[in-house]
Amino acid sequence: MILITGAAGFIGSCMAGKMNAEGFTDLTLIDNFQRSERQKNYRSKNHNHLVDRKAALQWIRSHEQHIQAVLHLGARTDTMATEPGPFEELNFSYSKELWKLCTAYQIPFIYASSAATYGDGKQGFEDDTSKLSELKPLNLYAKSKHNFDLWVQEQSESPFFWAGLKFFNVYGPNEYHKGRMASVVFHAFNQIQETGRLKLFKSQHPDYADGMQKRDFIYVMDVVDVIFKLLSERKSSGLYNLGTGQARSFIDLAHAIFAAMDKEPAIDFIDMPEELRNNYQYFTEAPMDKLKATGIAFQPRTIEDGVSDYVRNFLQSEAYF
Repeated sequence: MILITGAAGFIGSCMAGKMNAEGFTDLTLIDNFQRSERQKNYRSKNHNHLVDRKAALQWIRSHEQHIQAVLHLGARTDTMATEPGPFEELNFSYSKELWKLCTAYQIPFIYASSAATYGDGKQGFEDDTSKLSELKPLNLYAKSKHNFDLWVQEQSESPFFWAGLKFFNVYGPNEYHKGRMASVVFHAFNQIQETGRLKLFKSQHPDYADGMQKRDFIYVMDVVDVIFKLLSERKSSGLYNLGTGQARSFIDLAHAIFAAMDKEPAIDFIDMPEELRNNYQYFTEAPMDKLKATGIAFQPRTIEDGVSDYVRNFLQSEAYF
């Protein structure tokens, strides 16, 4: 039995779909299943149990002998939220309890961290745990993820295999419910559908021209592929970056979206809102040497290939994975 937290959400539901595609149907899906707008993410998945998040810890204690792994992909992800309580509860305290249970029962544990923990990038993007304390996250979401990464490194006991994954900019199917926190690709597609044009933020940084801000955009299908390989091979425990390893500009991304929609690019640059300017990342890129050193086969899609698949096979028909 495989447990997936956040199974009604974006990456969690795609992970359930990946497990099904690989022949695994003995899944326990964990989340808050009361939100009707997320039902399509999980209702087509083959699974044996739906367990409410608040009941999950006791459920694990009662079924630990049957659990083969816990994939902890659920989190509070709103980078604009200003109330610390939910982040402390869901991203830090809850994660600690899952870690402790997986340690006690020696259950493999894979959890989602975030590239947001790197802050403005001045300390670099190396997934070197000796440098964790130097990082300066910019928002409560990032701080909660960073605090759990730090806590994990302090533990003298651990599950027999564990991996923390610093997701970079993930896009792909099953993010319809995410509102303002959905990917740039999702919002850009809808904007182009409605207006025929795309608005991008002007740069407020002298080193970056408008539209040349760069991010490491990774397709969710590549993310779940890596998680599945880590789960299957269980080679080396640790904290790893998970991006493509290549930063691409927003102009590149925009052109890929227009091409996937069979439209000519039409881009307007607008002023960045004041509230974003102090917390904006102008460059992110994931050094991937540490993950590759484990022997995990990793060949991520380009944004052209990933965006094309997402737009043509999912967004245009509002399909789910």
